[in-house]
Amino acid sequence: MTNNNNHIVIEEETASGQRNLRGILALGVTTVAIILSLFQLYTAGISPLAAIYQRSVHLVLILVLVFALYPPIKTAAKDKIDIYLIIDGLLILLALAMGAYIWIEFNAIVDRQGDWITTDVVMGVIALCLVMEATRRVIGLFMSAIAIIFLLFTYFGPWMPDLLAHKGYSIERIVTTLYLTTEGIWGLPTGVAATFVFVFILFGSFLERTGGGDFFIDLAYALTGRMTGGPAKTAILASGFMGSVSGSAVANVVTTGSFTIPMMKKVGYKPHVAGAIEAAASTGGQIMPPIMGAGAFLMAEFTNTSYLYIVKIAIIPAILYYLSVLFFVHFEAKKEGFKPMLKADLPNVKKTLKNGLHFFIPVFILIYVLFNNYSPMMAGFVAVISTIIAASLRRATRLSLKDILDGL
Repeated sequence: MTNNNNHIVIEEETASGQRNLRGILALGVTTVAIILSLFQLYTAGISPLAAIYQRSVHLVLILVLVFALYPPIKTAAKDKIDIYLIIDGLLILLALAMGAYIWIEFNAIVDRQGDWITTDVVMGVIALCLVMEATRRVIGLFMSAIAIIFLLFTYFGPWMPDLLAHKGYSIERIVTTLYLTTEGIWGLPTGVAATFVFVFILFGSFLERTGGGDFFIDLAYALTGRMTGGPAKTAILASGFMGSVSGSAVANVVTTGSFTIPMMKKVGYKPHVAGAIEAAASTGGQIMPPIMGAGAFLMAEFTNTSYLYIVKIAIIPAILYYLSVLFFVHFEAKKEGFKPMLKADLPNVKKTLKNGLHFFIPVFILIYVLFNNYSPMMAGFVAVISTIIAASLRRATRLSLKDILDGL
């Protein structure tokens, strides 16, 4: 589609399944994303909200972004995009209405606990449908199908075989439990995503925006490049560095893999071996303190254990994990006769540290805050702010307002 002052260009990126928005829609999506990030920072470090309010705002804004960015059919033809935009616009309005209902009616909902009205059930059905549709678009039909199967099992209990039979629950009971309590879509997984996980994702985003990701990769090259199997060990060390501050295997692969996999192939590693080494190293980032994967936060919530305690007991397993991967690539390199990288191709250790030593400041501050028994939310908030401040110490890494908005 072409663009002029009265129209918006929307191109389909079939590989990723996302819309490539232009014009006012792109501005709108960007604004929503910035509002979501600012909301998360505000509630993490300045004024925390009650769980139901925090989670409802988080989920509603996520739904808005999903329906704006992901069309219902990934291979939708360009000449039909306008139709899907209208549908998605209606879904966005329903998501906003569903969230607003929780905020406006929450006190009344608490007062009539168990004595639900028709509007409660209708809004609950809308909420469940929106969540399952968003899940289908982003993750796939399989995940939504699993949820639907369990919902059907909950309702059709009396008609199940003896081993699976139960008394069953009414539609009203199912819907209101999932929508009007913290046992359903506002439960612990949403709570963890809306608090700990999101703020640490922001921390990783700002660290990457300031050049911290490049610094950790260069440092890993400088330290391990001259060793046997240098590029592979670089991938492991870089993934350990990045994993300790991102907690995301996917983000780890994207950040470090684009550099390390080509270098591993260059010295002789087979493509599938190079990919496997990077995947194994990046996956370890989810168990590498201080910032671990979402599973660590869920573990802390479900077991009522402090996140700091989980961090402490994860240190040794994480080190052993990375040592085992290091031993593998070392013996593989010895067996295949791979040579170290040339010194001329590697960054200088002293120069690298001189240019990027300030990137350790937010990491040390994060560890200090966690070990002084502050909440992970507060630790993430302080880490984000300290990253922006630390980046300002050097002109090359200083963030402009545009950079900060891009990070959000």
